[in-house]
Amino acid sequence: IPEWRQALVYLREVGWTEGQKGGYNGECNPDVWQGQTWPCGKDKDGDFLSYFGRGAKQLSYNYNYGPFSDAMYGDVRPLLDKPELVADTWMNLASAVFFFVYPQPPKPSMLHVIDGTWQPNDRDKANGLVSGFGVTIQIINGGVECGGADENAQSLNRIAYYKEFANYLKVPVPADEVLGCKKMKQFDEGGAGALPIYWEQDWGWSADTADGKTYSCQLVGYQTPYTAFKEGDYTKCVQHYFNVNVVDDNGTTEPDVTPTPAPVTDENVAPVARIAGPVGAVEAGSQVSLSAEGSTDANGDKLTYTWMSQDGKTLSGQDKAVVIFNAPDVTQNTQYVVNLTVSDGTLSSTAVYTLNVKAKAAAADDEDKTTSYPAWSSSQKWNPGDIVNSNGALYQCKPFPEGSWCNVAPAYYEPGVGIAWADAWNAL
Repeated sequence: IPEWRQALVYLREVGWTEGQKGGYNGECNPDVWQGQTWPCGKDKDGDFLSYFGRGAKQLSYNYNYGPFSDAMYGDVRPLLDKPELVADTWMNLASAVFFFVYPQPPKPSMLHVIDGTWQPNDRDKANGLVSGFGVTIQIINGGVECGGADENAQSLNRIAYYKEFANYLKVPVPADEVLGCKKMKQFDEGGAGALPIYWEQDWGWSADTADGKTYSCQLVGYQTPYTAFKEGDYTKCVQHYFNVNVVDDNGTTEPDVTPTPAPVTDENVAPVARIAGPVGAVEAGSQVSLSAEGSTDANGDKLTYTWMSQDGKTLSGQDKAVVIFNAPDVTQNTQYVVNLTVSDGTLSSTAVYTLNVKAKAAAADDEDKTTSYPAWSSSQKWNPGDIVNSNGALYQCKPFPEGSWCNVAPAYYEPGVGIAWADAWNAL
């Protein structure tokens, strides 16, 4: 599989494992506002947890885990205490969507760049920040990858992915689009992306108070602990900076809004089933090993593995993380489907592995069977497992549900020709 198509291969940043210390937790210091606003969880040794990249977006740092947790749970604690959930649950993809749409002043959101809401002003242009793929690299990881005299190797890798996806989807890339981020400066408060969505102390002077203080907060275009998106944060801002009680127009005193972290319940989370097996096709009758050792359980529960072959045979047990069997002895290339269910005793998840089995090499005097397969035709109905001859090459319709696409939209699924033919067919 080409590298650019290997989505979600790495659910954790390369080089980091769960339990490894010292990962992206410099801002956990309780003496800085990031550590106070998004207080980091600690491990059994009393050390701060690691907030290295996890999930489809590789979410990093407590000041990203905290807001994401607040958006998902209404509380910053769940993901600050269990950051591994970003890799092991549905939050894997949700974290990427969150980062995509959430404004990060002075940076614009990715969505606002892509849909054209963000239009660079003169300040942005002076800093080299213009519309195009390059500015999205600046948003994601500009402090590391952008601003140099030449393109960073990481940004070149992103550009290569972008071109491959554009080519696959047949989306033209304009010749004048700025794809890289070399010489780009960082976003700042003078740019068009600096949306005023955070509350900050109003440092002005007021003639209406005895000491001249404003006793109010103002909206700014850089990150603070208080956001206009969250009800009650304005009151928190005023109370924090001026040490006062806030009274509404009816004379009612606002309650102390200092947050009391809700206890995080040790909720049982379903395990994640994963199967690793041979790369490429195996010969009929050969020995095959499939491993479920990559399966995980966020709660650390002992797992039971149940394997089921497509002919109904099952094998189950806590010691069955690896199974060894012989590939079916077939006379033509085929696919053999194996199902895995991983259970923690209460919850479970499943994974499916499709083993490509190639027939044993025919004897020298055997007749060439290539021409015995029917020629592909858009007017004929093809079923999962069917093998067709298309332009001199053989293709097999994938098992259900992918195999249901073998009969639709030839522009997309004609074997060897359509835009997405490999989603429905396997080349033999």
